[in-house]
Amino acid sequence: MVELEHTRAMLSDMGLGTSAQFLDAQIERSTGGHHTYVQFLHSLLSVEKQERDRRNLEFRIRRAHLPYVRRIEEYDFSFQPGIDKRLIDELSTTAFAQRAENVVLLGPPGVGKTHLAVGLAMKALDAGMSVYFTTLAHMITDLERSVSKGTITRRWSCYKNPDLLIIDEVGYMQLDRGQAEILFRIVADRYERGSIIFTSNKYFSDWGELLSDSVIATALLDRLLHHAHVINIRGQSYRLKDRLEAGAAVPAFRLPGGRETGAQEPGDFGHF
Repeated sequence: MVELEHTRAMLSDMGLGTSAQFLDAQIERSTGGHHTYVQFLHSLLSVEKQERDRRNLEFRIRRAHLPYVRRIEEYDFSFQPGIDKRLIDELSTTAFAQRAENVVLLGPPGVGKTHLAVGLAMKALDAGMSVYFTTLAHMITDLERSVSKGTITRRWSCYKNPDLLIIDEVGYMQLDRGQAEILFRIVADRYERGSIIFTSNKYFSDWGELLSDSVIATALLDRLLHHAHVINIRGQSYRLKDRLEAGAAVPAFRLPGGRETGAQEPGDFGHF
């Protein structure tokens, strides 16, 4: 039918490619189901919207620079029973990001800090928020390089403007005074304006050494923790899970001060 082909062409010209693609199938379904014109149009446009929403989410996931896509629901809470799952469920509503509150995930390597951070990022993306993921080392290198290239304003906005900024692997890189000032400025610029998720394997009491300046560390933590949810994760590494299940001996991770994982007292990582 000429009218049908013209309709398909007009849908494509208007950017409704999915509607054009599924036009024949929807006509067949609506005819068989004795749908009204409104029902037919609603069904056709619903398919279009679902496809647009899917593509939009994929685009925003790419822009977020997540290291992988993983959901909170995939996290094995039974392997880390010390985590307050009710708090994680509350954070999963993304209300914390709407209130510009922070989340700090603390614990030894391999316990799932990044997984939880990515899972919360996915919840924020589902809710239509903007997200940007970085490691501390990458962010510092990126911003230092942008100074020499004269692009600092544009690059700074990548870290300042998103609704949710995730800074992963805090504690693996020793910062000098200038680098510590960069991190402080990011935290200060986002204070009560945008949420940050930090993941770290360091006690707060070690951040003075980490930032090479106890004054900067105190000022940074003051802003970071003013409106924050601190989650201490104590337990074995997921990466060693299979060996543990097989009964193999696994060396304990020794924390600052000589203590080992599993031996911490409540609040160890939260001490400052």
